[in-house]
Amino acid sequence: MRRATQRDVARAAGVSQAAVSMVLSGGTSPSISTETHERIVKAAAELGYTPNRFAQALRTSRTMTIACVVPDISNPFYPALMRGVQSVTDGENYDLIAFNTDGTPDRERHFLAWARQGRVDGVVGVFFTLRASDFRPLVESGVPVVRIESSKKQGGPIAIDDIYVDSRAAAEAVTNYLTSRGHTRIAMVAGRGGPQGTRVEGYKAALLAAGGTPHVVIVDEFSEAGGLGAAETVLASGYKPTAIFAANDLMAIGVMQALRERGIEIPGEIAVVGFDDISAAKLVTPPLTTVTQFQRDMGVKAAQILMHRLRGPRGEAGTAIEMPFGLIERNST
Repeated sequence: MRRATQRDVARAAGVSQAAVSMVLSGGTSPSISTETHERIVKAAAELGYTPNRFAQALRTSRTMTIACVVPDISNPFYPALMRGVQSVTDGENYDLIAFNTDGTPDRERHFLAWARQGRVDGVVGVFFTLRASDFRPLVESGVPVVRIESSKKQGGPIAIDDIYVDSRAAAEAVTNYLTSRGHTRIAMVAGRGGPQGTRVEGYKAALLAAGGTPHVVIVDEFSEAGGLGAAETVLASGYKPTAIFAANDLMAIGVMQALRERGIEIPGEIAVVGFDDISAAKLVTPPLTTVTQFQRDMGVKAAQILMHRLRGPRGEAGTAIEMPFGLIERNST
């Protein structure tokens, strides 16, 4: 069967081959309306058109590849985020690759050096240790960057775009929810780095405002093992919590394991709340109360902003867009 060409797409869409080339290479032009753009994309899909990526890269000096950078590919929070990014990049004929950094400075800087070699056209990522200034050489080389952040951002002179959920406000909302249910002895467990700082700040602020005494245990990992160990530390401390707030769902699942091993009833004796609403949160026993960040929507928005950068001026100032969070109440509280 003959492979569909851009000429075939142009004929089916009733437009010029130049317009097809512009749209399918990810470009834009004031002369191409939204309706025409959609007609071209639809015709290409119906004909099964697939671009010759090697020839396209030579012609446009683009790799047609986007990197999605995450600190822990095994954390169930990140696949939904990546699926959101991919839902956009697929429609723009970009391939998506994942890059795992373990959230360490060495791995994050290794990624920057790798990206500066012209391996990708754009980056969507979660970075725990890099500052905006670290991205300046990459952005100035023509590779746009959209960061997924856990605290408020304001944009800046460097053309880096941020998508963020206000983790401090979300942690305050969780703590206020628990105090409204009569809990004043609320412990918090968290792993080092990443969103730990803002979530702990929100918890402390809300608990102090309610007249409670914060009790925080920080361990090395945002993982089930980390949550289990942190819960054991809390239980051995003499604090005697009636609720434990874990900084992510994996840790919350570890907390629940530690409580079950000690025969402590959830939520009768100790309530448990997590953060992230990973797929396992509704499957554990009892189902876990948690915070959703609508991570797929975050991925979609980040990719849309990245595509805008790839089509338009690269030197515009950085932007910051706040995304919503929501409290999902289940039986663990």
